[in-house]
Amino acid sequence: MNMRSRMKGVFWSGILPLFLWTLVSGQPSCPIDTNRTELQTPHEIPTKLTFNSAFMSPIVHSFLGSVQPNPFPKDLLIRMIKDTNFSMERVKEILKYEIGFLVCVAIGILYIVLMPLIGLIFACCRCCGNCGGRMQQKQTTNIHCKRRSFYLATFLITVLILAGNVCMFLSSTNTSETVMRSPTELTDILENVKGYLNTISKQIEQVESESNVTVDTVKSNLNGSLLGKLIQNGLKGPLDPALNSITEIAQVINSTSHELLKLNKTLELLKPKVDVLKANLSAVRQRINNTLHMPDCVNCTSQRPELDKLSLEGSLDFPDQNDMRSAVDEAINADVIGQANKGRDFFDSIPETVKNESSLNVQVALLQLETLKTKISGVTKDLPLDVLKTISAPLTDVQKSIKAFSPDIERSSKISRAVGLVLSCLILLVVICNFLGLLLGVAGQNSKDNPIERSGTSNCGGIFFMAGVGFSFLVSWIFMLVVLILFIVGGNTYTLVCKPWQNKELIQIIDTPGLIPGFNLSRSLNLNTNLNIANVYSDCQKNKPLWTTFHLNKIFDLNSKLNVSQYTHEIDQTFDGVQINIANITILSPKVKSQLNNFSNSASSMNFSNITQQINDVSGINLSSIAESLDILAGKQSNQAIKDELHGEAKDLRDIQTDITSNIMPLLLELNTTVKNLSVVASQITAAVKNVSQKVDYAQGVLNFKISQIVKTESRAFIDCQLKIFQTFIQWTNQTITERVGRCGPAAAAVDRSEELICKHLVESLNAFWLSLGWCMMFLIPSIIFSVKLAKYYRRMKYSDVYENNNFMMNPFPKAHLKPELLENGKQPPFT
Repeated sequence: MNMRSRMKGVFWSGILPLFLWTLVSGQPSCPIDTNRTELQTPHEIPTKLTFNSAFMSPIVHSFLGSVQPNPFPKDLLIRMIKDTNFSMERVKEILKYEIGFLVCVAIGILYIVLMPLIGLIFACCRCCGNCGGRMQQKQTTNIHCKRRSFYLATFLITVLILAGNVCMFLSSTNTSETVMRSPTELTDILENVKGYLNTISKQIEQVESESNVTVDTVKSNLNGSLLGKLIQNGLKGPLDPALNSITEIAQVINSTSHELLKLNKTLELLKPKVDVLKANLSAVRQRINNTLHMPDCVNCTSQRPELDKLSLEGSLDFPDQNDMRSAVDEAINADVIGQANKGRDFFDSIPETVKNESSLNVQVALLQLETLKTKISGVTKDLPLDVLKTISAPLTDVQKSIKAFSPDIERSSKISRAVGLVLSCLILLVVICNFLGLLLGVAGQNSKDNPIERSGTSNCGGIFFMAGVGFSFLVSWIFMLVVLILFIVGGNTYTLVCKPWQNKELIQIIDTPGLIPGFNLSRSLNLNTNLNIANVYSDCQKNKPLWTTFHLNKIFDLNSKLNVSQYTHEIDQTFDGVQINIANITILSPKVKSQLNNFSNSASSMNFSNITQQINDVSGINLSSIAESLDILAGKQSNQAIKDELHGEAKDLRDIQTDITSNIMPLLLELNTTVKNLSVVASQITAAVKNVSQKVDYAQGVLNFKISQIVKTESRAFIDCQLKIFQTFIQWTNQTITERVGRCGPAAAAVDRSEELICKHLVESLNAFWLSLGWCMMFLIPSIIFSVKLAKYYRRMKYSDVYENNNFMMNPFPKAHLKPELLENGKQPPFT
């Protein structure tokens, strides 16, 4: 039964530490670095075009949609680009497609031709007294209703012209601002593209740098003492408690030795004094006994029992501590601390031992790692993205060209601003004339006044109306010419460029095979894949990586390039056969264990209660009370000699008590403290020795039976961890190249930003300008009509047309008063 128990103890002493080591090493002892540096992202320069140029876009788009309802002429444009020879049929196709624009152009030309012609005819007619040129106003019953109607119509039309003028001014400002900022905006767009292209190279370099870091990390792990530290950690669980318990028992031994020395020292000081005390007390006791037995001693018999208290026989006879002292000395001579230090030296030497034992295998693995490093670095260099590096130079040339033309563009912007301001001011002049006419006409108008007696204010209002009409005739046809030119340019740009650009129809035309001679996107990028701009642009709008956008998986087998299993297998085999021999040690020899057991047995056999009792007995002696009793007894004596003898003996007892208090008691107190401390230490010795024995046996069992298994297990885990580092890096590299490198969202953003600059800012502002100006030109026609009509109600007439409200009678001048020349010429007489 004893043998079976011992076998079970050996078994569990090997399995249990291995189990505990597994728990301790559950955390990755060789952590895999998954927090890699984030890939660099391109810096984007934001747009500086903050104004809103699309406030009239719905109206413009609606109008252009009505003018050009035909779909985008993709086939026609392709035929025109491929074949530049224009036939009559093709011209008819173009005219048929542009029929809406042609109608509008015809209307514009008709406006341009008729407006100055009508103005000339109108001026001639007025000079001849027609078309409202005769300064006479008929007085009718509804004259005031007509005036109010004309007034309201003129006011509304003028407001509409003013609204168009405001839109015209804002559109002109936006157009000039767009032209002014377009060089900077285009430069920023190209700079963003260049930054994106440069970022791709930096991202590839970053992946390569990460591969170097990974290989260098594994090389550092192999070439360093990491494996030794892992094995050291595997043995730390059982060894540390054993070595710590040895240190603790050494401290107990030292404490016991120290207290024993104090005990012996105190006893050496106490023993002679106790002997003197016993002798003196014995002499006094004998004298008292003699006195009490004298025949003349009165009542002395009652004091004889007190003599028994004056004896110290058997007190302060402490047992011999030689056995305990001998056991302590043996434990000290066993050099338990030295044994613990020896074990710690063995523990600390494990990393260096493992490094020396595996040095040859490490050198072979390092050579394989260099080859692996070269292979991984070659993956990024073999990626077919070199053409992207050559695009930056043409972009830089374009930026220089834009910079060279910037002064001319700025000059054009200032000219367009000035032209827009002048046109707006000219339209505003007509509006001001109309508003002044409305204001002054109402201010000076009096319905009771005779037309020939109207006030100067009212007359000025009518003159302002006519000035506005005349100015309208002068400039409207010129403005319509501007509208016509901008309409043809801006309208067709929107329908043929901007709208199909937004619908991606323009990109589909560019993708047409053979449209651009010698252009092939795949061939331009040195790729053997079938690429088209529409799909590339669509993928870039989704911010997909270049691997997906360029279909690099069809021409580049990334998995085979990143297949490092051959090298990792060789590294695995290199370390699989490594033999690491760690010399075993004996933590505590059998002799030292025996000495510790003797020390424990001696400590347990010490009887500290007897010593404590003796100390308490001596401390409890009170000779002063006995001396007091002798003094009382002396007072009862009639024999003077007996009386003096009793007083002398009482004095001797007091002197002895004083000697006990001053010389004996301090030593007794010190002895009592030492005994208590020694008792406390001795009570821990047995448990401490037992603890040492258990933990040392436990650790020694691990060293004897499982150290080779721990070394093998830790070595296997270490190599697996290094290979796992490569696997994790390869996964990261694969995922980074296929999912993150070269996300082409910035490229699509550059195209979208260019479209926004050209279409949403420049073309939209230009279209809003001509639409606003055309709006004003259209409303100038009713403005002219109503202004001429309304001016008649405010201008001062030369001839009067009398109208009586009561009898509705017209009062002509008598014929006798007519001038003869008027009658001869057949003219009608004027009304007064």
